[in-house]
Amino acid sequence: MKPDGRHARHLAAAVRKPLLERASLPEELFAPLMAAAVYDPDPSFCRWFVKPAVYAFGRRRVMAALVDCLRIGTDSERAGAVRAWYCAHLPLRADRSPAYGPADGVRDPALDEAQDVKDAWLEASMRVFAESTDLRMRHRVLLGLPTSRAGYPPHLRKLFETTLASAQAHPDQHIRRWAAAAGHDAV
Repeated sequence: MKPDGRHARHLAAAVRKPLLERASLPEELFAPLMAAAVYDPDPSFCRWFVKPAVYAFGRRRVMAALVDCLRIGTDSERAGAVRAWYCAHLPLRADRSPAYGPADGVRDPALDEAQDVKDAWLEASMRVFAESTDLRMRHRVLLGLPTSRAGYPPHLRKLFETTLASAQAHPDQHIRRWAAAAGHDAV
C-alpha cells in the first residue's frame, strides 16, 4: 500500500522522537535515514531525518553522503540533497540528544569535522551548475554557493571563476543576479 502524504508525515512524526532519544542508532538505519531526508519533498520535514543522523552518525558522514548524492543522483535526488544539506548544518547540543555524548556529554570532534566535505560540496555544486540542463537545478545549486571569493578554498578558485563567467553570460536573470553579486567581490 502506497501511503499518501498525510500518512507518511504521521509515520515520520511517530519515529522522529524515538530516533532522537536513543544514544546510538544501528548502522543499518543510516541509509534509510539519508534516503528519507533526500526524498522528503518538504524542507521543513527532511530535517526530521537529518537531525537524528547527524547526532548518531556525525555531521561528516551525513554531509559526505549528501555530496555523493549531489554528484551522482538524479535531478530529484540532487534537489533533495540540497534541501538536506541545509539541515545538516544544525547546531549540535548535548542537551538535545543522548547520542551527543552518551557517557560524558562530550562528542568526538572527528564526527563533525567536515571542512573538506564542505569544500567537496562547493565543487560538486559548481560542477552540477555547469553540467545540468535543468534550470531549476542550476538555481538550486547556485543559491547555495557563496558570492564571496573568500568563501572558496584556493584549489576551487579557478572553478569558481569558470562558474562565475558562465553565470554572467546566462540568459536567466536570477543566475545573472547571483553572478553580479559574486562578480562584484571577484574584482
